[in-house]
Amino acid sequence: MSAAVLAVAAASTEARSGPGKPRQRVFDWPQIAAVSPVLAGTMQRYLDHIALSLRPASVVAANGILREFAGFLITDFPAVGGLADVNREHVEAFKRHLGTRLSRNKTGRTLTPQRVRIVLGTLRTFFERVSEWDYPDAPKRVLIFNGDLPTPDDPLPKFLSDPDAAKLMRAAGDADPVRRLVVEMLARTGLRVGEFCELEANAVVFMHDRYWLRVPIGKLHNDRYVPLHHQLLEQLDDHRASRTDDIDRLIVFDGRRLDRHMVARMLRRVAKAAGIGHVHPHQLRHTFATQAINRGMTLEAIAAMLGHKTLRMTLVYARIADRTVADAYDRVSNDIDALYTKPTGLRSAPRGSAAMAHLAAEFDQKLLGNGHCTRPAQLDCQFESICESCAYFSTNSAFVPVLEAQRDHAAHRDQHHRVDLFNMLLDRARTEQP
Repeated sequence: MSAAVLAVAAASTEARSGPGKPRQRVFDWPQIAAVSPVLAGTMQRYLDHIALSLRPASVVAANGILREFAGFLITDFPAVGGLADVNREHVEAFKRHLGTRLSRNKTGRTLTPQRVRIVLGTLRTFFERVSEWDYPDAPKRVLIFNGDLPTPDDPLPKFLSDPDAAKLMRAAGDADPVRRLVVEMLARTGLRVGEFCELEANAVVFMHDRYWLRVPIGKLHNDRYVPLHHQLLEQLDDHRASRTDDIDRLIVFDGRRLDRHMVARMLRRVAKAAGIGHVHPHQLRHTFATQAINRGMTLEAIAAMLGHKTLRMTLVYARIADRTVADAYDRVSNDIDALYTKPTGLRSAPRGSAAMAHLAAEFDQKLLGNGHCTRPAQLDCQFESICESCAYFSTNSAFVPVLEAQRDHAAHRDQHHRVDLFNMLLDRARTEQP
């Protein structure tokens, strides 16, 4: 190891986090450039470029991950002069490093699988983009694959039960006016806490014979209108009348703008008074969606309220084992049982018999705009607008023009997930005769 690398390594060690457990800190760019100027230059050029299209927080996260990877390379593989010298050996060694590295949150624990997935996913995107953008110091081959990323957990959203939600709202009613307004706004609108804190003073608008809340562009780069409950409107009027500041925010506290930490503290205080334990702001978003779907609101309406770009984001709430699932099961269970208890012998019944007519009607295909739905008549479709993703959907070459038009329309609107779906359906349709 060169003297320069040793100096960088010595300058990059923090205090020990436990007995015999030194923890390496992320290198600074000047330290990295002193050992490998080509590698540092490639990474900084990439960061400057993504700063033009990504949010600052995303750029900061990528910056830290790239500095950690560069620091690992110049320490453990000083012969690597640039990104073009990196190969699978280095990637696999870095994966092992991540598996043993301690978290920086001072818990003394190693990184979680989710954190490892984020780090490797960020590096994979970096490798792919510098290759696509023809950087002179690009990798010579694909270095990170899907199999390198730990399989993520897919837990259900953590929401409040109806009794706990009722306790929280009663406790909010006994709190001071601002804390009550904060809790009820989150609970009745499903806003993300960041969106909530950024609501401007003129966010309440009147249109279509009712009041709405205009939610600013946020996490998913879209804005939207959310119906405003009449009780919230009254509380907002009282709050506005009591203010003496000129801050351009819908809600303020003690003459200050709200931030996520203030909101979290308010919610914890109200939840403690309600006797329901710790509650964080995003739980109220999950609770709102769960309550809505359990009382019959459509997925499309919930997606619009929550600001989801695709129904895939909203479908997670349909997995929650609550009254909706039980009621849906009860509605179809008799019909499903009928499929398993039909009189035998239908297959051998003569053509034209009543049994054959019943069987034909039962499995009659339903014509769609670009194919057929083969779902049995007893099973109602709950998905409506996502037939093409349904396991019962079938199509053939007669629908190729329609599918091509749908794919081109999706491509024109930059709906890449729909483009992939229709390309897959076109591949299937071209091999099937009508």
